[in-house]
Amino acid sequence: MDPITGENEITTGGKHASVRTRHAQIIDLVREQGFVAIGTLADHFNVTPQTIRRDINILSDQGLLQRHHGGAGPIYSTENVDYTDRKVLCYREKQTIARLVAQHIPSRSSLFINMGTTNEEVAKALIHHKRLRVITNNLNVAKTLSGNSDIEVIVTGGVVRPKDCGIVGEAAIDFIRQFKVDYGIIGISGVDKDGTLLDFDYREVTAARSIIDNSRKVFLVTDSTKFGRNAMVRLGSIQEVDAMFTDKLPPAELVKMMKHNEVELHVAE
Repeated sequence: MDPITGENEITTGGKHASVRTRHAQIIDLVREQGFVAIGTLADHFNVTPQTIRRDINILSDQGLLQRHHGGAGPIYSTENVDYTDRKVLCYREKQTIARLVAQHIPSRSSLFINMGTTNEEVAKALIHHKRLRVITNNLNVAKTLSGNSDIEVIVTGGVVRPKDCGIVGEAAIDFIRQFKVDYGIIGISGVDKDGTLLDFDYREVTAARSIIDNSRKVFLVTDSTKFGRNAMVRLGSIQEVDAMFTDKLPPAELVKMMKHNEVELHVAE
């Protein structure tokens, strides 16, 4: 029995391991991968999902990791997960979200698409649309959509971030403000339990703020790992978007707030 938790020792992969050891290994996996799902941890340690949820709650209360809807991630608010890791994190979920978003964008529409790996999947899902006019500060989005000659792509000015090819700076913001479009598609790094939309980069947030202010409808696209995730820069509130597209039902408190403010919720199957 573990002297700290009082739980029985477990056997995983044929090796004797204490709860203390499992907790240490969970912390290591989270630090290495940026986010780890409950199911993945349960399979890795050959324990039930309920056991992993209990582990995550204990470690979260100790300030050793961040509890998320469906898993756990590192506990930091000043720096996002590396772009390369974000590209593969929840990749299938982002694809299903993107396909659902594309179904709600009619041909002959005008739209903003900002930075984010989920938004890049949205661009791929829109590739067969007709007569779109897309303004973006994401070179990856621009490259994807430029493959369709029936889509006009307009790229903002500004400074290109080498890590993810996002364009930031006052020039990008000033450019966005020249337009009024049908749909603004934005991503986010975290959605707090009170509905606050959070991100890590102030420059990225100011561009997204301009997109919200200059779109007739705003679509927030985010996978469920962002629910309850901590980040230090405030973008706005869930009340300011017209619809959220995600892969799992958000926490009940957030769903109630969205319903009260008439924010549509679309959950991808």
